[in-house]
Amino acid sequence: MFLLFDIGGISPHWIWLGLVILFVLIEAMTYGLTTIWFALAGVITIFLSFIPTLAFEFQALIFLGLSSIFLIFTRPLAIKKFKTGKEKTNIDSLVGKHALVIKKIAEFERGEIKLNGQIWTARTEDGSTLEEKTKCEVMRFEGVQAIVKNLSTEAKQEQIKE
Repeated sequence: MFLLFDIGGISPHWIWLGLVILFVLIEAMTYGLTTIWFALAGVITIFLSFIPTLAFEFQALIFLGLSSIFLIFTRPLAIKKFKTGKEKTNIDSLVGKHALVIKKIAEFERGEIKLNGQIWTARTEDGSTLEEKTKCEVMRFEGVQAIVKNLSTEAKQEQIKE
């Protein structure tokens, strides 16, 4: 069999098996749902390598084609199914929730809000003043301090627009 490059007398079956093991190990360490598709293409290529008339170069082209197809078409479906990526946890899950001001928030004074039964120090996003018993929305957290915006101001602005 003619090869463009020498693989040192190693059977292509072992090369593909080694690559499959390598890709599975990388996937196990990263959980990125990327190299698993190369491992799957490698498994298919192992079986193709038993065809005596199929040169290693063509096996490599088939491997690259299958890997690309799996990566492009099935990875997005798998990511959606397994919901990988950044999942809101702890403090991130509180962003966007409504809270109640329990201690006045002023431009140069930290106030307090009550959110999900917990008390948080807070300041406004724009430096405005929020009186007690005002409803607000949590925009983000900086350290342990909530950055909020006044919901009643937003409602007033919507009424003005109408």
